[in-house]
Amino acid sequence: MQGEDPFDQGAGSILHQPKAVWATAGASVVAFMGIGLVDPILPSIAKGLEATPSQVSLLFTSYFLITAVAMLVTGFVSSRIGGRKTLLTGLALVVVFAALSGTSSSVAELVGFRAGWGLGNALFVSTSLAVIVGAAAGGSAAAILLYESALGLGMACGPLLGALLGDASWRYPFFGTAALMAIGFICITAFLKEQPRPARKTSLLDPVKALGHGGLASVAASAFFYNYAFFTILAFTPFVLNMTPYKSGAVFFAWGLLLAVFSVLVAPRLQKRFGSLKVLGASLVLLAVDLVILGYGNHTAAIVCTIVSGAFIGMNNTVYTELALGVSDAPRPVASAGYNFVRWFAAAAAPYLAPKIEEWSDIHIPFVIAAVAAVVGAAVVWIRRTALTHEAKELEPGHAGEDGVTVFVN
Repeated sequence: MQGEDPFDQGAGSILHQPKAVWATAGASVVAFMGIGLVDPILPSIAKGLEATPSQVSLLFTSYFLITAVAMLVTGFVSSRIGGRKTLLTGLALVVVFAALSGTSSSVAELVGFRAGWGLGNALFVSTSLAVIVGAAAGGSAAAILLYESALGLGMACGPLLGALLGDASWRYPFFGTAALMAIGFICITAFLKEQPRPARKTSLLDPVKALGHGGLASVAASAFFYNYAFFTILAFTPFVLNMTPYKSGAVFFAWGLLLAVFSVLVAPRLQKRFGSLKVLGASLVLLAVDLVILGYGNHTAAIVCTIVSGAFIGMNNTVYTELALGVSDAPRPVASAGYNFVRWFAAAAAPYLAPKIEEWSDIHIPFVIAAVAAVVGAAVVWIRRTALTHEAKELEPGHAGEDGVTVFVN
């Protein structure tokens, strides 16, 4: 991304993009909304379905477990049917399973439907960045920044939508997401043309083989521990805060805004001044401190620390993205799939383990373990810093490159 100014007012700036790019970015916002959508309504779901926090947290576990496994499939699929068809298939699955989630009569049904939703979201989100880069005007910087903006906006608006609709019924946010994704399906059908397919088709084992590169394996290992800390906050904190959907939605909306601002605006400037690895290591350590205060502070401190964690998460997401895409010589989609295959297992584990750990110990310990995980992530970065200093590769302006059409980052 260095050497390009994405805010330049020329034809290749972030604000001057084809309709296909805006359609894909808009659908990406809704896709990312689905991650935090259930945050404000977790207590309401638990009450409505007479379930325990650990049972309700399986909504995240099934979602991300399927997402992790799907990383081995998305490149295989998109390299054969193309980016546009992969996007539309993913959107269609999300529409169906989000709507079915709203009809659930038990936690088991809801967890199962969220798994189907996770598959659809994996197919869509894993392809959207490369499609945006392929259709964007100008260099990769504007396209990646637009994608990061969509991620931040989606993560911020998901809890807000969940709160607004969930205040009436915990079922409404699921129906609302299905409707929004249906609109995204229509927009992509209308505005996005098929992207060029890669010269070589991706096999199911290519992402696993890519992890044989020491640098990529190190990024994935560090991100694994970071994701455990990240999703302890996202999935477990709503039970700790124990607030109404509106208040919880406001907290996570502020959290998402900080995530977006630090991901898009602050992280690139800090990286330019201090270097990516120093920024990442410091941000992980600060996240660990934030988690300890969140776990042991009073209710007000827990609210403040939840919001502040969005800043560290935003910076981490940006740096991990660039490292994963540029640290190895593997094709971008293959490297990204291998990286995400590893790290999303932590996103699946944390929502399940955090409530269980609380049951076995007390409410403070899940945050202590999450803080330790963040520190371990920083330690991996420090120990493996030599393997992680490879300069990120640049995409050629205006196309996704011959290495494929599938990239899944944040």
